[in-house]
Amino acid sequence: MSDHDVLIIGAGFSGLYQLHRLRQLGFNAHVIDAGEDVGGTWYWNRYPGARCDVESIQYSYSFDPELEQEWNWSERYASQPELLSYIQHVAERYDLRKDITFGTRVQGMQWDETANQWTVVSDDGVSRTAQFVISATGCLSVPSRPEFEGMNDFDGELYWTSSWPHEGVDLAGKKVAVIGTGSSGLQTITAIAPVVAQLTVFQRTPVYAVPAHNGPNGERNKQAKARYREIREYSRATLSGVACNEGTRLTVETEPVAVEKELGQRWDEGGLCFTFGFKDTLTDPLANAAAAEYVRNQIRAKIKDPALAEKLSPWYPIASKRMCVDTGYYEVYNRDNVSLIDVNEHPIHRFTEAGILAGGSAHEFDVIIMATGFDAMTGAINSMDIRNGATTLREKWAHGPRTYLGLMSAGFPNLFIMTGPQSPSVFSNMLTSIEYHVEWITDALKYLREQGLTRMEAEPGVEDNWVNTTNDLAALTLMPQANSWYLGANIPGKPRVFMPFVGGVGTYKQIGDGVAISNYHGFELD
Repeated sequence: MSDHDVLIIGAGFSGLYQLHRLRQLGFNAHVIDAGEDVGGTWYWNRYPGARCDVESIQYSYSFDPELEQEWNWSERYASQPELLSYIQHVAERYDLRKDITFGTRVQGMQWDETANQWTVVSDDGVSRTAQFVISATGCLSVPSRPEFEGMNDFDGELYWTSSWPHEGVDLAGKKVAVIGTGSSGLQTITAIAPVVAQLTVFQRTPVYAVPAHNGPNGERNKQAKARYREIREYSRATLSGVACNEGTRLTVETEPVAVEKELGQRWDEGGLCFTFGFKDTLTDPLANAAAAEYVRNQIRAKIKDPALAEKLSPWYPIASKRMCVDTGYYEVYNRDNVSLIDVNEHPIHRFTEAGILAGGSAHEFDVIIMATGFDAMTGAINSMDIRNGATTLREKWAHGPRTYLGLMSAGFPNLFIMTGPQSPSVFSNMLTSIEYHVEWITDALKYLREQGLTRMEAEPGVEDNWVNTTNDLAALTLMPQANSWYLGANIPGKPRVFMPFVGGVGTYKQIGDGVAISNYHGFELD
């Protein structure tokens, strides 16, 4: 007899909703989380300026209309404190904390072929058994922590955006360095520039950032509450999982004046819908170049120093790396107290007691902030020692992740992966994809219970087909042309495999629904 029907790893957005749904159906479900409270991404990421890059209204649960109506978002793009308050409200509203063990990190799990159950071992020394395990560990939850020579020699304060002190950090009047210009770096830089005495940004790769046009959300709340069901249904059928009004025209078949007008309207609207004005932006180099050059021209218009503007202008295909939504990022570089160091021209040699030696020059800092991102998509699940006999999932994925629908991996029965590699996940609005996976997994477990079945596993041949399909779809786009974390390019030694499913949320839903309707075609049920 198992301790639980289902053990869920992670108390972020996906883990909480999964717990709620399974409890509704009478499953004995329990959650384990390394944090001291709910929140997942938004519990750990508390760095200055942290906020979501999807509009608050759409980066929220849709499963309960009453919850939608009672919650009011203060900003178009919610900041970390508000997102954390929201998920804490959800935990309280549905009394979820009573079934969560906090401050406990799962170290590994072993499949018992005879008992058809997992034994899950955690760092509190407790072993728990469960018939099913759901990994809701998040796509961006294991930090990338590159080592520089002399890091331990630095006498100042060293912080990582991925584990920012909960009590906050006083940066006022200090000389600060930020290493990294991805989303967390961009947000941190924008937030602290007006506060610090001197800010030096170490950039390896410039980023495409579109304006947020953030502000009070009162009128948007009213409009959304009047048509939430319509918004949600539309989002689930789109490429991105966001109500983006995705264009149907081809750039190459549209007059240049009309292309410029469309891009201008989307720039003025703000947000990540910018690249969805034309259906060929991610597949046609000429179409992509038009959108990319539009953004570069906007950057040039914002930066007073032309040479600096060029250093801040990306050269790779737009949207082939995760785009950012900014609240004044480029304008920061017009400040007298902000400077940029291109590490391609002036590489970081080492840390010193006083700061950083880069390109032969010594730079002194009071504080160094590492905004170096995450081991995306596979980092969290590979951090656990997951075994079926002598075979480990980590070994199976040594040359890249292998899943069916991003939900299960052959050879590891009864283990579900929430928003895993080879599903839309990070290439979509995470809340749309999370809710779909929760509902799909819940329906699968309900079906197994109704049919008296105790085991579910992806078939190897079908998994091979899905991996090939995911790779082939990515190859039809410009996405693999950038050294992005979508490919694992930010982690030394990690296989270069494009991990998200790029066919779109709507297409993925049609496939997933079809698999379920056909009694879970491609899965062995026993």
